Amino acid sequence: MSIYRTHTCGELRGTDVGKEVKLAGWIHRKRNLGNLCFIDLRDHYGITQCVVDSSSDLFAKLNEVRVESVVGFSGKVITRGGNINKDMPTGEIELQVQDMEVHSKAEVLPIQVFGEDDSPEELRLKYRFLDLRKERIHNNIKLRSQVIAEMRRLMTEQGFTEYQTPILTASSPEGARDFLVPSRINPGKFYALPQAPQQFKQLLMVSGFDRYFQIAPCFRDEDPRADRSPGEFYQLDMEMSFVTQEDVFKVIETTMGGVFNKFANGKKVDQAPFIRIPFREAMLKYGSDKPDLRNPLVIQDATALFGDSGFGVYDAKVKEGEAVRAIVVKAIADKPRSFFDKLNDYGKEAGFGGIAYIAFAAEGAKGIAKLLTAEKLAEIKTKLGAADGDAVLFMVGKGMQFAKFTGRVRLKLGDELGLTKNDAFRLCWIVDFPMYEENEETGAVEFSHNPFSMPQGGMDSLLNKNPLDILAYQYDLVCNGVELASGAVRNHQPEIMYKAFEIAGYDNSVVDNKFGGMINAFKYGAPPHAGCAPGIDRTVMLLLDEPIIRDVILFPLNGKAQDLMMQAPNYVTDKQLQELHIRVVEE
Repeated sequence: MSIYRTHTCGELRGTDVGKEVKLAGWIHRKRNLGNLCFIDLRDHYGITQCVVDSSSDLFAKLNEVRVESVVGFSGKVITRGGNINKDMPTGEIELQVQDMEVHSKAEVLPIQVFGEDDSPEELRLKYRFLDLRKERIHNNIKLRSQVIAEMRRLMTEQGFTEYQTPILTASSPEGARDFLVPSRINPGKFYALPQAPQQFKQLLMVSGFDRYFQIAPCFRDEDPRADRSPGEFYQLDMEMSFVTQEDVFKVIETTMGGVFNKFANGKKVDQAPFIRIPFREAMLKYGSDKPDLRNPLVIQDATALFGDSGFGVYDAKVKEGEAVRAIVVKAIADKPRSFFDKLNDYGKEAGFGGIAYIAFAAEGAKGIAKLLTAEKLAEIKTKLGAADGDAVLFMVGKGMQFAKFTGRVRLKLGDELGLTKNDAFRLCWIVDFPMYEENEETGAVEFSHNPFSMPQGGMDSLLNKNPLDILAYQYDLVCNGVELASGAVRNHQPEIMYKAFEIAGYDNSVVDNKFGGMINAFKYGAPPHAGCAPGIDRTVMLLLDEPIIRDVILFPLNGKAQDLMMQAPNYVTDKQLQELHIRVVEE
């Protein structure tokens, strides 16, 4: 038994009435009713109501102790009788305090722990240790730990072994900016913190370890977003040998599907196998390679309906090579003109010339219908699957930016019309990513995703296909419009890798210089292998429906990549710089 407590603050129940116990924790709140003082005592496990009578010597002493002070109470467990609090696990009982010890007094709080607190985020992060005491944030971090434990269990059950890869490594020429670490022993040279364990996990496959996973810290010097923490993040990194894309899918579906099923908290979860959506289909139907399938709206190609339709603006643009996309929205034909005008303004502000519409209202078709013949209206209605009462929205443009714009319109409509189902986790795989893409400014052929992926068709496709037609064994796991994981079947054959980089404008020396460790290993016998890496921060963020990723991370950086609590980054001494053989260049 601990000298501080016999029970935790979340442990006592009605069956404990009559016991003499000791509790320890933080004073969550106090309620002085004149003749009685009620104290909610809180620890990691829960809250127990404690009571002190005004006749006790402790009554006056408690008035001097502020909330969030750490105290120990000894006393007798009594029943609350008719005042049971059914919302608390300990709500049947309370502790009649007979003795108290103050372990640590709290000063006036800069932010509140109990109740509503509208402190700005900068203040919350400066006093993160107080922020973490709040029930919501505290429970977020507890659930994060449970999610990681479940991931470990499910991966181990599938025959994977956890290994740790280096934190100090070489700088990578691909991806985001590296965090560099100067080497004292090797003057003028730098390590880099790993953006991901990518090369190391592939080298583990070459080394014969077969099934690897790791709860891996990754470091990227990126600008922050609501769903991306600056500096560092964690992922469930995995790799496996002698497998196909489908084998990886089965492992991830078992693991991530298991995590979502366990922690969905009543929401519906798509069950394995998750649907597969080719990249080009996703960009057409959803305007995104991260589609939110909770939204039922689908974008259709309506280009063939224009050219000689009678709607001159679109006809001219189609003849110039632009595409028309359409969204059929059920039962909104009776919306006022202002609804469609606002959508049109949204399209103009985005630089795509507005959004046209046809509303098949009871009193007759509206919008651009007046410019079209009855036959053309009937054709549009049939080809796009519209019905009386529906409206069809049209957009015209070309290129990837236009496709993404149509996706934003789809999401906007889903949210504004209440079509997006918020009680579900919709999971899917995006597959068949293009191996290459054309730079819209220079026309150069570039890698579109991961340069180390195996092209579909292998060397034959690299030799005989138009590079822009080559697909790769690359895949993303998406949930509710959020990319949760990215992976690929790896290119494990040096000659195919050299050719793949050659098409993107890199000669063999570049590959040898930048990726020498990995390509050299492949020359000594490499198994076919593939992998994936679901993000832990985003997974927890989705499960908790938290809009800001910082609220699922213990000690996050702020939007300027600063740790306000520890005051990092900060200046170092001249002596430290001299030891590292570097100097700071003033702007």
